[in-house]
Amino acid sequence: MSTSQPTAASRALPGWALPGWARRGWARPDGERTGGGWLPSGRDAAIATVITVIAVLAAYGEAHPSTPGTYFTGPYHQPHTPDAALLLVFAAGAVLAWRRRYPRLVLCVSTAAVVAYTLPGYENGVALLLPGVAIGTLAADRSTTAVRSSEWAVAVTAALMAATAANNPFGPTGGGFYLIPAIGAVALFAGLALASRRAYVESERAQVALQAAQEAQRGIDEERLRIARELHDVVAHTMATISVQASAATALLRADRADQAAESLQAIRSASKDGLRELRAILSVLRAASGDANGYADPTEPAAGLARLDALAAGVQAAGLPVTVTVTGHPCDLSAVIDLSAFRIIQEALTNVIRHAGPATAAVAVEYAADSLTIEVTDTGCGLPSSAAEAAFAEFLAVGTGAGQGLRGMRERAAAAGGTIEIGPLPGRGFRVAARFPLDPPELAQPASAHPQASRSEPATSQKGGP
Repeated sequence: MSTSQPTAASRALPGWALPGWARRGWARPDGERTGGGWLPSGRDAAIATVITVIAVLAAYGEAHPSTPGTYFTGPYHQPHTPDAALLLVFAAGAVLAWRRRYPRLVLCVSTAAVVAYTLPGYENGVALLLPGVAIGTLAADRSTTAVRSSEWAVAVTAALMAATAANNPFGPTGGGFYLIPAIGAVALFAGLALASRRAYVESERAQVALQAAQEAQRGIDEERLRIARELHDVVAHTMATISVQASAATALLRADRADQAAESLQAIRSASKDGLRELRAILSVLRAASGDANGYADPTEPAAGLARLDALAAGVQAAGLPVTVTVTGHPCDLSAVIDLSAFRIIQEALTNVIRHAGPATAAVAVEYAADSLTIEVTDTGCGLPSSAAEAAFAEFLAVGTGAGQGLRGMRERAAAAGGTIEIGPLPGRGFRVAARFPLDPPELAQPASAHPQASRSEPATSQKGGP
């Protein structure tokens, strides 16, 4: 058995009020309600009560003027208005309580009540304002177009003018006859202005919501890019170290040098363990950001930064690349973005040396100046011929991008931290990566405890992969 559900518009009217086709025609097309059931909202009921009381009292005053001779002269006489006729004025005002729920139906009922009050020839000055309220409400309704509201206003105005001219106690066009079109026009334009204002406010709210959503999405995209850089740096460095050590272990095992091969395998184990630790830390941030209660982050694991430069150099030396680390100046507390960017640039530069430089040595220089932090990574690798170097880096230096994700990532990290970076081959042999980050005065206030020595030079003593 199937049953049909009534529409929102039909449910809003009581079942005894109108048949189904009338309920669908007179209720709001969008089915919007202002309260529960068919009762009007408290605000609409209060407004209608005030309007009705004022209209009934004013109509009674019109029917009983203190000086009739002032208004009625010549052949025109004051009509007798029974008190029962004021019930029509009461009905025309009371129905306005439902004007926002059923704007068309209320307009018709209010107009019909005023027409019925006007046709016997009673004074209808104040009563004419009641349909005007309904016209304004219909024009302000967002479900009604301006053209349709104008049509309704013209029809109501014509009906009121015709009823007034039929038995006007001041003559066919006397009294306030010519004010009727003005009442309809003012009510219509006031409603259209209110509708325009509501549409503007809704548009502004939608625009604000859209901008907020775009800002949130932009933040998400930036965070994804940052995480992608982190993952690239960690994975690239770890895999490059493992690849070099695996190749060395293979060669040593073939040469029956098991002791030295064991050292390479131990380096592979250490590199993979460090890489997995960093990957776990990054993924734990993702889990925590997504609300995963089981997200894990090791609170004892230091964050990536220049404080871990010695550990990075030790790992690179274990991979077979002799590296020298030199720190000059007075180490100070750095902002998180500068500290991380500097460390990742050094890490990526050393990774590129391991991958591409061949048998070489590397040198890392960190200089703390009064207003800047400078890092430099150079190597003595095989380098590139001058013509090949020019071809490989001309486009990179021109537009700020390179063929590899590592070079692009270093450039983006430096820019994100407000710094500058230079990347290119050295004259004759080797490669150089140098970055400079501006420091704010507050960052120079306290020396950092992460760097116990103001200046140090740490030559590497690794026996593998030396010059």
